[in-house]
Amino acid sequence: MGLAVAALSSTAWASAASAAPKSHGGGGGGGSTTVTTGNDVSYPQCGSTLPSTTAFAIVGVNGGLADNLNSCLGPTSGLSSSELYWAATATNGSSTQPTVGFYVNTADPGNIYNGTIIGDWPTSSPAVSTGPYGPCATTTVTLAGSTSATVGENSPACAWAYGWNMATQDAVWMTGAASAINNALNKAGSTVALPTSPGSYPWWLDVETANTWQSSTTANGLEMNVADLQGMVAALQHAGVGTTGVDVVGAYSTSTQWNQIVGVTTPQYANLYGIPDWIPGARSSAGASSNCALPSFTDGTVAVTQWFAHPDRRRRRLLNGDLGLGLVRRQWR
Repeated sequence: MGLAVAALSSTAWASAASAAPKSHGGGGGGGSTTVTTGNDVSYPQCGSTLPSTTAFAIVGVNGGLADNLNSCLGPTSGLSSSELYWAATATNGSSTQPTVGFYVNTADPGNIYNGTIIGDWPTSSPAVSTGPYGPCATTTVTLAGSTSATVGENSPACAWAYGWNMATQDAVWMTGAASAINNALNKAGSTVALPTSPGSYPWWLDVETANTWQSSTTANGLEMNVADLQGMVAALQHAGVGTTGVDVVGAYSTSTQWNQIVGVTTPQYANLYGIPDWIPGARSSAGASSNCALPSFTDGTVAVTQWFAHPDRRRRRLLNGDLGLGLVRRQWR
């Protein structure tokens, strides 16, 4: 997805940022009208004119794949180029959602994809934790031309480690972007500081069938996908993201896609069970409002719904609108 929404858990930053210079103009409701819906943005919106005000914002960390970076996350070409800076300064706090949040791409490619070894597929478990599936071990595979190679196993243990590694990198990228923004603000004489801890924000796992997943028809397929996402949640929680309250990990998906990738969520899914949902698919704000009543695919609660709207006619890139239901603030199982 190419989004635009978020929420900052730090009310101190939200109030201080309101006095900071806005980095983008246009697009967001003018006059005295209060904007009560949010937007989500990511690499497809790089260089676009973003709304001048939004209730909350969710910023994509990745550049379309689980293992690459959204080049517009931080201030690579100055503050005005940073989508995170835009999110922090454009949000007005008129929603019960946190003002800024993040979403990350997810995938479970396994050790080999289309005959090619996946270079970042792990061959061992993270040093800080082996996870609930035991240690990730290696195996020998035969490639085209009878070439053999040692790779990490196609196992839930290695899938968990892969998810952990991807989310750990995401947290590092987010901290780096926030720190770079703070350095730029400090050089400009500003005393405003954006929280740099991953635990200061809610995070969303973007779980879509367009990404690469293990098939439910292969051995351990669904179990590996579940393990992969569990590893991501565990890594973000290890980085400081909470298990209750506002700043938690949720999932962006639909019931159809979620169930195809991981199956029907039960309490045995551990840290995936009962997490908040962000549901896409509507084509209008009315449709998004209607989707608030959809059942949760995680057996949790629907916290955000999304619709495709706000065309950037100059670049023909759509900015998505998001409706925050304020339910992120409940305590999750």
